[in-house]
Amino acid sequence: MPVEEERTVIPDVPRGPLCAYRSKAQFNWKDFRLVLEDKELVKIKYDIWRRLERESLFAPVTSTLSVDQQKERAARQVNRVADLELAPAEIYSKPYKYRVRYLMSINEALHAVCPSLSVKIALGVGLFTNSLLAMGTERHQEIYNQAWNREIITCLAITEVSHGSNTKRCRTTATFDPATQEFIIHTPDFEAAKCWVGNLGKTASMALLFAILYTADGENHGLQGFLVPIRDPKTLLPYPGVTVGDIGEKIGLNGIDNGFVMFNHYRIPRENLLNRTGDVTPEGAYESTFSEPGKILGAVLESFSAGRLGIMQESSNTLSHAAVIAVRYAALRQQFGVDRNGPEQSIIEYQLHQWRIFPYLAAACVLKVSVFAMTEIYLETVQKSQAESNGFELLTQIVSEIHALVSSSKPLVTWTARDAIQESREACGGHGYLRSANLGELRNNHDPSCTYEGDNNVLGQQASNWLIRQWKNAKVESPVGTATFITRRDAILSGDYETLLRSGVSLESSESSKAGVDMFTARNNCQVYRARDLSRAYAEYYALESFRSRCARDDVKDDLKPVLFRVYLIYGMWCLDRHMTTFYAGSFAKGSAFADAVRGTLLRMCGELKDSAVAIADALAPPDWVLNSVLAKSDGRLYENIQSVFMTNPGALERASWWKDVIPSKLKSKL
Repeated sequence: MPVEEERTVIPDVPRGPLCAYRSKAQFNWKDFRLVLEDKELVKIKYDIWRRLERESLFAPVTSTLSVDQQKERAARQVNRVADLELAPAEIYSKPYKYRVRYLMSINEALHAVCPSLSVKIALGVGLFTNSLLAMGTERHQEIYNQAWNREIITCLAITEVSHGSNTKRCRTTATFDPATQEFIIHTPDFEAAKCWVGNLGKTASMALLFAILYTADGENHGLQGFLVPIRDPKTLLPYPGVTVGDIGEKIGLNGIDNGFVMFNHYRIPRENLLNRTGDVTPEGAYESTFSEPGKILGAVLESFSAGRLGIMQESSNTLSHAAVIAVRYAALRQQFGVDRNGPEQSIIEYQLHQWRIFPYLAAACVLKVSVFAMTEIYLETVQKSQAESNGFELLTQIVSEIHALVSSSKPLVTWTARDAIQESREACGGHGYLRSANLGELRNNHDPSCTYEGDNNVLGQQASNWLIRQWKNAKVESPVGTATFITRRDAILSGDYETLLRSGVSLESSESSKAGVDMFTARNNCQVYRARDLSRAYAEYYALESFRSRCARDDVKDDLKPVLFRVYLIYGMWCLDRHMTTFYAGSFAKGSAFADAVRGTLLRMCGELKDSAVAIADALAPPDWVLNSVLAKSDGRLYENIQSVFMTNPGALERASWWKDVIPSKLKSKL
């Protein structure tokens, strides 16, 4: 496809005050965007945004709706999205990788418009059906079809009031009764109630429930998945034996009706057990395809990698939006200058401001590319497994590495987005606190990403455990290739920080074990400064390698290479700076030379990126109505746009209806 034709998938930006900085860039911002994102996926997003912009139900709201109104709006949006048929029918007959990537792009576009909407769909359709495919068999096909076609509203019920990360200790039970060929679902007490279940509070009629399976002889067979009807889909009234409700208002994402549920000896058919990894015969005997319970749990939980990838895709876009708002505002906001009485200069010119926001701009670029690459690995693996006769077994062979990569990267991406939002809010000063700046909404809606689908700190521990295992193994088991650098242990130990840290974690665990401390305690005692840094460094290394690999491809134009290299260096130096204490604590560096080199390079690259920053922001930005920030409209008319918000917000120029109630008493007596 010719260059000009490739660029046409991306709309132009209007001319205005931002052009003063746009003209300084030595590259075409659309070409930059097509390095960060595949042009076909970019086209999908803009097509979705154009269609939704014509729908009044998706227009940005100008004031905070009540919690119930937010839930109703999101539920109506879900139905409208189904009616719009955003994905062409032929997509569903395409190969797995193409089909899922297309649907993921739709989800990204929806999330940018309304996070509650995309999460409801991701939970109720994407994650539910993916889990059903991974855990169920042909006998569950009808429920799969109903969920996929939005004929029923579905949810996943995993977390309990007293247990989340430690799923093995969940206490909801499913006991098989051979006499009736049913499982009896029971909640022993409130602590075992399923909670935080998205879609369950008001709307879901079917749950994919995780419970401890007991056979009639009283034997515990571990955590299993069950399809459990919750409500009548025609009336949305709960069935007898089910107590279900909404958990109440949250900090954000109130369009999602998170719920709780308790079961009182509630019966479901034997066939509702998801039996891909294990089944119960009509006689009541448990049969498993795996000999080790741990492998069963691993196979069951594998399907959640897709959900975490979706969170990272959404979070990388949230990070981008925050960076775009901060950069555009910095280019337009003028304060002080060289001459006290002379013209003021844009705050983007100040080194301190560059240091505050440019690393997040660079992170948005690097992490967008790395999340794309990670998703490619996952989708290719699943597609290959489906093509093989032993597909499920093949998939489980590399699930450990994918799990480690995803478990280290989700914290990196979501925490970086969280920090970017806050820094951007502060970098926009008081105006950043306006609801219409959209940074508050970004913050509140993004925040749960750090804890759902796996608490970030716990995920980091899981990733570090895998890395330590590879370090100790004589043969590194890294079929995906993300940790093959460990094969160069000896050479790396002589000077590389990352593997020096891995060695330190491993040795500390070993020494603790020798001292009579159990392995659980030994690992727990090195999680704060060693394993946590190890997991983050692994994710940062993968992100930088992914970005470097993308920038080295033949389709990257020569005029883009200098700015891409600056982005790479800024993110890399920023990461090193954040690990600075560990470099010195580990005796990697002594004196100030190393710190001076890292920080000096970071500041110099920020200065060199200044003239490109607005163009990079344009490459990351969605349409104005999607970004929905008065501070960052692409026309650059900052103060005109703020004036419009001030003057047109409801009741802005009217006397308060309660004015009589606040007149001082002494003044009232004189009236």
